[in-house]
Amino acid sequence: MRALVQRVSRAAVSVQGSEVAAIGQGLLVLLGVGREDGERDADWLADKLRALRIFADEEGRMNEPLGGRDVLCVSQFTLYADARRGNRPSYTAAAAPEHARRMYERFCDRIGAKRGVFGAMMAVELVNDGPVTLLVESPRKP
Repeated sequence: MRALVQRVSRAAVSVQGSEVAAIGQGLLVLLGVGREDGERDADWLADKLRALRIFADEEGRMNEPLGGRDVLCVSQFTLYADARRGNRPSYTAAAAPEHARRMYERFCDRIGAKRGVFGAMMAVELVNDGPVTLLVESPRKP
């Protein structure tokens, strides 16, 4: 499971011009689910993002975890694109839609995220809160 995580001062997602979810300060998570990802991956990633110390403390250092801040999660199968060969990315490593939906819902439930609409064409707006963008992946299987 892969997450592109952006620390934001605000973010929103819209479908067909209508806003479906918005947050204030917190994390915008673009979540990709791979074919082999399971419940353990979703749980591990949610727990990891909740614990990451990427928010400023009283001294301005990135030393605070998510705490009571918001999370907005958007499904993003294109995080599993393979563009190493040719000019058209391959998405064969991405999970099938029904499996991806279950893992997306599990991740969102565990971290307490507001959500985009799974499988919809979405417009995502965000205001960065500093230069904090991370790619976080669940551990590889042995």
